[in-house]
Amino acid sequence: MTTLTHRGRRADGRKGDGEEDVAADRELNEDEPDDSKDIRLTLMEEVLLLGLKDKEGYTSFWNDCISSGLRGGILIELALRGRIHLEPLALRKKRLLERKVLLKSDAPTGDVLLDETLRHIKATETAETVQTWIELLTGETWNPFKLQYQLRNVRERLAKALVEKGILTTEKQNFLLFDMTTHPVSNTSEKQRLVKKLQESVLERWVNDPQRMERRTLALLVLAHASDVLENVFASLADDKYDLAMNRTKDLLDMDPEVEAAKAKGTEMIWAVLAAFNKS
Repeated sequence: MTTLTHRGRRADGRKGDGEEDVAADRELNEDEPDDSKDIRLTLMEEVLLLGLKDKEGYTSFWNDCISSGLRGGILIELALRGRIHLEPLALRKKRLLERKVLLKSDAPTGDVLLDETLRHIKATETAETVQTWIELLTGETWNPFKLQYQLRNVRERLAKALVEKGILTTEKQNFLLFDMTTHPVSNTSEKQRLVKKLQESVLERWVNDPQRMERRTLALLVLAHASDVLENVFASLADDKYDLAMNRTKDLLDMDPEVEAAKAKGTEMIWAVLAAFNKS
């Protein structure tokens, strides 16, 4: 599991499903009042972009967390779009990690990875928990009958989507014994905008209350931590601001997911994903 490290001193009317999907997608676009000219990225694309080395075009070879982090991002993205949710609390309250992921709507999102995951969730005979779904989508299962739920080539597929959006480019690099397709950042301004947004969320725009944070910003901080790319977000800060940003982020991530999830609707999946990575 990833860790937050400190830099060394300079070392009751119910809508129909279709209406709910439209409303969820509209709310998704309104959740963050960014400039309308900004490119709309999924949480998974943002995490990958944060993890990529700008010039080299690949993630750190030592990062063994990003694969599962991206799968967690898929679950949160689907929840924010109103496609899945956690089973409701019963009289006998269950903890976040015990509650099953339920399909709310199978309406296509227009994103290949999200829609493939929706089909998997719909196809399961018995509902699974958030932690189990992260493991299944990553392929970390001993059950051969459930290997069918693994999402393959996720990083490469996300990179190609970012190429299509004009943020990355595609190159071939030789690594002595093999050639590897890489995706250097071509639109540095988009990555800088993303980094700046996250930096400001824990510095100039810090609210000291996750319930008042924009949901996608909260989700991205959780996923950046889970994917071990948070250091890339704060690396450009001066030492004093770096320490402040890390301390505030640590305080945020150390909060009790059970308590925070109960405070506001719409964030349960975010806190469930954090709880899953805290346990792993």
